[in-house]
Amino acid sequence: MDASNYRRVPLGVVAPRDAEDVAAALAVCRERGVPVVARGGGTSIAGQATGLGVVLDFTRHLNRVRSIDPDARTAVVEPGVVCDALRAAAAPHGLTFGPDPSTHSRCTLGGMIGNNSCGSHSVAWGTTADNVRELTVLSYRGEPAVLGRGGAGVPDRLRAAVTDLVADELAALRTGFPELPRRISGYALDELLPERGRDWARAFTGSEGTLGVLTEAKVALVEPPAARALAVLGYPHESAAAEAAAGLLAHGPLTVEGMAADLVGGAAARALPPGGAWLFVEVGGAGPAAARAAADALCRAAAGDITGSTVLTDPAAQRALWRIREDASGTATRLPDGGEAWPGWEDCAVPPARLGAYLREFRGLLRDHGLRGLPYGHFGDGCIHVRIDFDLLTPQGVARFREFSVELADLVVAHGGSLSGEHGDGLARSELLPRMYGERLVGVFDRFKSLWDPDRGLNPGVLARPARLDADLRFLGMPTAPPVAFAYPGDGGDFSAAVRRCVGVAKCRESGPSSGAGVMCPSFRATGREEHSTRGRARLLHEMLLGEVVTDGWRSTEVRDALDLCLSCKGCRSDCPVGVDMATYKAEFLHQHYRGRPRPAGHYAMGRLPTWLRLVAALRLAGPANLAARLGPLAAVAKRLGGIAPERGIPPLAAEPFTRWWARQRRSAGGAVLLFPDSFTNYLSPEAGRAAVRVLDDAGLGVTVPDGAVCCGLTEISTGQLDRARATGRRTLDRLAGVLADGRPVTVLEPPCAAALRTDLPELLPDDPRAAQLATQVRTFAETLAEYAPHWRPPMIDRPVAGQTHCHQHAVLGEAPDVALRAAAGLTGPLSGGCCGLAGNFGFERGHYEVSVACAEDQLLPAVRQAPPDAVLLADGYSCRLQLDQLAGRRARHLAEVLAEALDGAADGPPAG
Repeated sequence: MDASNYRRVPLGVVAPRDAEDVAAALAVCRERGVPVVARGGGTSIAGQATGLGVVLDFTRHLNRVRSIDPDARTAVVEPGVVCDALRAAAAPHGLTFGPDPSTHSRCTLGGMIGNNSCGSHSVAWGTTADNVRELTVLSYRGEPAVLGRGGAGVPDRLRAAVTDLVADELAALRTGFPELPRRISGYALDELLPERGRDWARAFTGSEGTLGVLTEAKVALVEPPAARALAVLGYPHESAAAEAAAGLLAHGPLTVEGMAADLVGGAAARALPPGGAWLFVEVGGAGPAAARAAADALCRAAAGDITGSTVLTDPAAQRALWRIREDASGTATRLPDGGEAWPGWEDCAVPPARLGAYLREFRGLLRDHGLRGLPYGHFGDGCIHVRIDFDLLTPQGVARFREFSVELADLVVAHGGSLSGEHGDGLARSELLPRMYGERLVGVFDRFKSLWDPDRGLNPGVLARPARLDADLRFLGMPTAPPVAFAYPGDGGDFSAAVRRCVGVAKCRESGPSSGAGVMCPSFRATGREEHSTRGRARLLHEMLLGEVVTDGWRSTEVRDALDLCLSCKGCRSDCPVGVDMATYKAEFLHQHYRGRPRPAGHYAMGRLPTWLRLVAALRLAGPANLAARLGPLAAVAKRLGGIAPERGIPPLAAEPFTRWWARQRRSAGGAVLLFPDSFTNYLSPEAGRAAVRVLDDAGLGVTVPDGAVCCGLTEISTGQLDRARATGRRTLDRLAGVLADGRPVTVLEPPCAAALRTDLPELLPDDPRAAQLATQVRTFAETLAEYAPHWRPPMIDRPVAGQTHCHQHAVLGEAPDVALRAAAGLTGPLSGGCCGLAGNFGFERGHYEVSVACAEDQLLPAVRQAPPDAVLLADGYSCRLQLDQLAGRRARHLAEVLAEALDGAADGPPAG
């Protein structure tokens, strides 16, 4: 599967290391009569990156920027280079690659050339075809060709035959193509007309892997403006914005993007000027003042039509709004009421001047068919993206999908448009090309394909001799609502619907310096393997449910092995545009996979860690246990029996648990705040608990602690021991009955425990209203101070910080109160994003050590090494603190500890670590 509605099962995948490997793979496939499909990031949304036969994956090895010539403003790249990697390599020369699809952080140049991708800046810098200069390719028969203007590098046989074809069809080629900036459909045979310089590279671009296999490309680079400003213009409705877009092109914008209110909701909409739809218009200038002046001038020119406007010059503020646009291909997949919507008619384009009229008729066609969709896209180019709530699960729904597709194709053609305005025809639209071009010109396309690929070995079913648009749909036959343990409230209780959240846009494949400070997906960032991405795991779960390729259901070893390196960081829950929650899916799978069977040793040792910690504390064996852990032979035996990585040290147990210390205080039980003694704080890091009490007391918040052991069940959940987790949750709810009744805040110091109480427990116990009630009362340490002691001011520490924002804090809890509390205390600077790599039991399990270290090296350890010498090391998560201790030899502290030390006058001592 790619990011489309389609699924074709290949025989296998080859990851070539060089052009010779590509040639060898083609030779084997040719000998066996096996088709070949070239694949980059797999983000195609029309099915053309799905493959029969052998798939060539260029992202693993053929992913280098070979050279940059700043004088000629060109770059030579391999096909697996990610767009942002090329842009990063060009940036030191003051250059960039112009085309920038919303998936620029993971789409590859090979895929962009295959699909003639465009992106939001095409009004300034054109399509990929406008930016290719020379392409080195291999035909299915192994013939090499260097494609450029004139065709000197094309084999004589092919050049002569294609030249004759063009000469025979001059009239059709000169009159049969619509004139518009985003005409991507079909083959660009008009680029081989003599008056256009017979540009073979441009003619090949957009051929979707059906003519040859790209092994190297020379592309043009452009000089971006020194500064940019973003004008956001509000309009009363979508059609008004669409009709205004073409008129703004005279101002020389870099982008003219459009979205309506039904796509932008919540905080994002509140950041925009009043209106029912908006145009995002980016302009450039020689400096910030010039860019601002250009944006102001554009707003004045639009003043008669708009409902409001705002100009953003801060890059971070601009980036936040662009992120809304870039994530739309995912977010539009879930409608506001939770309904599912799908690609298939993602990229139609019409002349920009006709966009308003086209959108009105398009909305009417949706209503006629009882369908819904959220249009958005490149209004300045007349190109519209939309996800539509087709029913692709039943034969009746698929029949409506086909009927609508035919009618929409006719509507697009009636407006002088192109079925594809950006990402190609693929399996979704190739069958409809005769409605756009007519049978004769489509016949010319077929002859062109035959001259390149007489064996029909490259990407069959796409463009020439197409497959039916309603064949190979990936949802038919997929069962719904298998019995599961979690409630999946956002998916109607249906695990299949939860898995379908992954539409394949592959934000989880982001990696490297361009990927930002998000968390998803740390194991993919460490290994670079598709099966370790959130998307790859979701696809395997899809296959497990479908039962055709993965045939042993919940007992599948393929799914188990792919999920093994999932850190359960929950980064995908927030960073994935559609909120895939692979941590929950992993827990569900492990629960079902090991039901009634022996589990790995680590599940008994670390998955039941709170039980063992309570037992050791009750027997007062912390001292002997710590001594045994320091004795090499005994520690080695313990690690072997417990499934613990031999490279790991066993962390020491606290001599006195937090709850025992609390009992010694003989304090009254009537505090305004209940401090939840999670197992990590209680038995491993009680100093954090004592510090929290000190700070909350200073803030005037009386503290109480529950009688008896309480636990969120985190370690049982992460290892899929969900029956035990339910029992643990119910015991905890019983012990918190009084707090639940009076509504007091429940302050949880350990972020993953707070996240488990806030999200996992209600989804495990949907029939127990107490779980949902507790979720509403859970607060982090910083949230408690912000909400219940708003006038309290922390001590001024005035030092820089380094360390880790816990991945569950990022994904579930939010960190705004923590950022504000640190700022109020004079603790300056950001904390590292990403995941520390220890992630509870994950980094301790045998076989995970190298990946755990690689995750830490992605963001956390470099940030700590680069921190100022006097930086305070902060990490509210026990795992993060332990990882820093074991890998960097540095001591990090919970924010409560740092504030408590400052209250006691100790923060002027030596910095932590």
